[in-house]
Amino acid sequence: MTRKSFALNKDPHVADLGDLGELHFTPEVYGDRFLDAYSELQDAQQALGADGGDTSSLSGPTLRALYGAIRTYLTKMMTDESADRFSRYEVSREGQVIDVFRDRAEADGYAEGLGAGVRVVDKSMQLPDRVLIEIMEWSIELYGGGAKARPTGPSKGSSAGSKRTGTTGRATSRSRA
Repeated sequence: MTRKSFALNKDPHVADLGDLGELHFTPEVYGDRFLDAYSELQDAQQALGADGGDTSSLSGPTLRALYGAIRTYLTKMMTDESADRFSRYEVSREGQVIDVFRDRAEADGYAEGLGAGVRVVDKSMQLPDRVLIEIMEWSIELYGGGAKARPTGPSKGSSAGSKRTGTTGRATSRSRA
């Protein structure tokens, strides 16, 4: 009988943001959590025309929607405490907070049903766009296996090629004829 031990991460993954503090990501994802969140992000990118990676030609509202999709994806990968700091939308009336949401669309929908004088205030952690994208790429490597788990180059652990025996043929190549 064989036996193999597997290590499971128990401590959160940490994105250190200097003076802004840290964002903690779940140590392990179970079931379809990563796949669902990543699929939603890809669907949003495709719908917005940003699936090629070049965002220079996108309009302001399209970029805003794209960054919202990235924030939604990241929020789903974070611990609850970090998600509450990272993505926070307060529904308020006359300065009084009525409810708090992590998703802008949910906050807007809730506010609509409350009538006049209600507004949604974005109290989310503000990050430069490049940092937001770097965190997204890092988390995809963490949960999706990334480059470290599946190298794209030749494996150093592969066996050497078969030894060639005999001489090479002397016939003229068809491509040269």
